[in-house]
Amino acid sequence: MIANPAPLGLLAFGMTTVLLNLHNLGLYGLDSTILTMGIFYGGLAQVVAGIFEFKKGNTFGATAFTSYGLFWLTFVAINAGWVPASSDNIALGAYFAIWGVLTLFLFIGTLKGNRALQVVFLTLAMLFFLVAIKDATGMSDIAYIAGAVGVLCGSAAIYTAFGEVLNEQYGKTLLPLG
Repeated sequence: MIANPAPLGLLAFGMTTVLLNLHNLGLYGLDSTILTMGIFYGGLAQVVAGIFEFKKGNTFGATAFTSYGLFWLTFVAINAGWVPASSDNIALGAYFAIWGVLTLFLFIGTLKGNRALQVVFLTLAMLFFLVAIKDATGMSDIAYIAGAVGVLCGSAAIYTAFGEVLNEQYGKTLLPLG
């Protein structure tokens, strides 16, 4: 038997998402702090969590954590200049939109789970679609709305992880997950 890998994946996702979306709120630029967090915590830690979800036989967790871990690695590759830069904002919008479609599909899977996880996936789908619209249309004001939704999304993931860890550790509900 292995420990529950979901809290690690949720924390890696949530903390990295909050950090990026504080940027979207305009508090600071997209710099090495966000990109490094995206590689190692948002990226690699989620892939590891996803692999352990495979080992547990959890198809949903394996698909979600591995996919979003690899999202962070592609996001960093695009923004750190590891690949030739694209000047096509429509392509970047499509990139975020397709992640939104995947997330909407996974949200449907959360309807059999707890409410906290539903909030994470619903707000993440909204975030991806908002960023897709911003990039495809050039409407930069949407970045602020996306930032607020992203901070909510990441915070919900962090709360869910804390709930899973503390509820298991104490053998009772300290943080309700719904």
